[in-house]
Amino acid sequence: MENKNFFYNWFNLTWILVSLSLIAFCVIIGVLIFYSQTEKVSNHVAIPPERQQTLFFTPVKLPEVLSFANEPVPLENFDIRESLDREMLSIANFHSQALLYIKKTNRYFTIIEPILRKNEIPDDFKFLALAESGFLEKIISPLGAVGLWQFMKGTAIENGLEVNDEIDERYHIEKSTEAACKFLKNSFSKYGNWTIAAASYNAGISGINREIGIQLSKNYYDLLLSEETSRYLFRILALKLVIGEPGKYGFKVSEEEKYPIIPVKEVNVNGSVNNFQEFARANNINYKILKQFNPWLRQPYLKNLKKKIYTIKIPDAGRYRKFVLTNKSDLQ
Repeated sequence: MENKNFFYNWFNLTWILVSLSLIAFCVIIGVLIFYSQTEKVSNHVAIPPERQQTLFFTPVKLPEVLSFANEPVPLENFDIRESLDREMLSIANFHSQALLYIKKTNRYFTIIEPILRKNEIPDDFKFLALAESGFLEKIISPLGAVGLWQFMKGTAIENGLEVNDEIDERYHIEKSTEAACKFLKNSFSKYGNWTIAAASYNAGISGINREIGIQLSKNYYDLLLSEETSRYLFRILALKLVIGEPGKYGFKVSEEEKYPIIPVKEVNVNGSVNNFQEFARANNINYKILKQFNPWLRQPYLKNLKKKIYTIKIPDAGRYRKFVLTNKSDLQ
């Protein structure tokens, strides 16, 4: 009987201790929560209504007068103004993309502008290249268009570019720009109008001819074209406005923040190259940078059976790039 009472008393004592522990635990948690909420309240500073500000998103202000290649854009027409407004809202508010364009353009414009000038192509067409590729040199469209100027293989060959397993000059900035100039001059000679020539770069000359034949108009702004071609010129115009005056549209990029123009030297090759890794090493750069500056070289070698002369760019990296050239024996 005594053992039974002892067991009973021990059980009651244990139950009491557990209950007290649970009560103490709940009290501690309650105090912690109370003080944490009190601290939040005490740290919150109320802003007087007169100092509170509301953030508004506003439309982009469009110019009253605008031209493409010195040809006026009829902004007095509601459909033309709204088409430009659509592209301006898209480009001016896509901040990360617009900033990247602003940082990259100087590097590419310095190459493209002199070639346009030499071929008597209006300077505004440099924005066409930007609209086509975003200045991504290695970009390939879903349909197979390649490079800064987005040439399809057949059109590239028609306009003097070499395209094969070893060489693809659609990736060659200077040569593809020359080919684009050839296409645009041919288009201008057909239509006598740079605006419709720009549209033909997107839709193709046959596509534009078909719509002109149906609609009996050579005026781009009066033609009903595909969704892509209808937006095409307005995207170019929007890029011209934003890149031309970035500060006007809320972008601020200093000259130091723009991508630098890397000086290069040119090396002519009129024979085969067995290994471009060794070629790069012999010129004190690595394979990656060699291909980055010469993406038109499509293989790690060059057979060059016809003994053509190819000019390869070797960047004078200097302060822009350091190279650690590993010995082959160190990789084994």
